[in-house]
Amino acid sequence: MIRTGWFLLNLLIWTTFFATVAIGAGLLGVKPKPHGVYDWCAGGWSRKMLWAAGVRPTLVGGERVPTDTPVVYVSNHQSWFDIWVLFSLLPGQVRFVAKKELRRTPLLGRAMYAARHIFIDRGNRQAAFAAYDEAARTIGEGLSPVVFAEGTRSRTGQLQPFKKGPFVLAIAAQVPVVPVYCAGTFTLLPKGSVRIRPHPVTVYVGEPIATAGMTYEDRTALMEAAWDAVARLRVDATAGRD
Repeated sequence: MIRTGWFLLNLLIWTTFFATVAIGAGLLGVKPKPHGVYDWCAGGWSRKMLWAAGVRPTLVGGERVPTDTPVVYVSNHQSWFDIWVLFSLLPGQVRFVAKKELRRTPLLGRAMYAARHIFIDRGNRQAAFAAYDEAARTIGEGLSPVVFAEGTRSRTGQLQPFKKGPFVLAIAAQVPVVPVYCAGTFTLLPKGSVRIRPHPVTVYVGEPIATAGMTYEDRTALMEAAWDAVARLRVDATAGRD
């Protein structure tokens, strides 16, 4: 519990610091750009959180991420630590697709809004799809969103069915889908737990799935292809293969 207390203290301090910087940049009209202030805040915040938790994540397959285009990262979701791990490792101007309720979170919500993270109303299908259209335009500006396509954190660590919405986003933006699997975050901090159990964490990146030429009618096929790709990465992670 000493580790958990230390982590929570750092969470308060560093979230306040980096969120304040991001909000200030937004108020000054600073636009997102590669390696700019918003990327600095996200990366710095994540590294501080992982350090406080005693976690050193590693990336396998990062060379597979295209460097000439934004992408939509599709990841499993087992723990809050997935966010910090992915922020710290994935290349590009990484942003997250988050439920709209986070927009109202003091400091953090305003910082996310300033940095152009994407908020989705999951309870309103029409509003959600409108938000995906807006997000597609954001991707066109060079931002690469991460979507947790299961919709919520897994309570068992098993890979859950994917939602179709994120794949509507990828098709609308006509950018590749990059499958991602976070291995080790479930036992680090499972859903419903407050106790941190430090141990190695690895992010596995799969081959990109092209969406060029796809239409709305292809969303189910794309969803199934992405689920299969993330499931294969899970098998590789379990086997300890690169």
